[in-house]
Amino acid sequence: MPAGGFMQEQIIKFITAAPPLELVLILLSKTIEVTISTLRQILINKGYRREGTFLSFIEIILWTFVASRVIMGIAQAPIKGIVYSIGFSIGVYMGSRIEGIIAMGKVMIQTIVSQVNAGPISASLRERGYAVTTMEARGRDSAKAVLMIFANRKGKEEIIEEIRRLDGTAMIITNDITTLYGGTIATRKFLK
Repeated sequence: MPAGGFMQEQIIKFITAAPPLELVLILLSKTIEVTISTLRQILINKGYRREGTFLSFIEIILWTFVASRVIMGIAQAPIKGIVYSIGFSIGVYMGSRIEGIIAMGKVMIQTIVSQVNAGPISASLRERGYAVTTMEARGRDSAKAVLMIFANRKGKEEIIEEIRRLDGTAMIITNDITTLYGGTIATRKFLK
């Protein structure tokens, strides 16, 4: 048998050492498990302990069954370990994407704008139900204003768009908030 034929046979043997359905189940289960794990970690870091605890229960059930399925046959079918690893990577990506879509939590948007644009921006955001705190500031070459807006993460992109629409040169900084006491935060979505 030529060397190329032997190598091809070994590759096919490696890939087909486990039933395709089992590999698909390992991939899907691991992807779901790590997606949940990623969401859990993000939620706990943002202060959503109850939700994170619930997700940890589902995560560990999935992990127990998936890991045992892979470990119990990895010597005969190393492809299981590769599929398991691919599922892990996909799960990390999916979990971070889902969290970005859900966008739980609060954010503080700080923007530095020219003194002239501070009034129109503040008025526009307040008109839409957002509390805006303004402070006078001094930039390198001119008078500035610092606007601070506390909001839900879900609507932050619309707030940023409105600020940029009214002042294309605004410096905008966003920070996630884990603890906040007092003050006013709009609970409704940004209205255009």
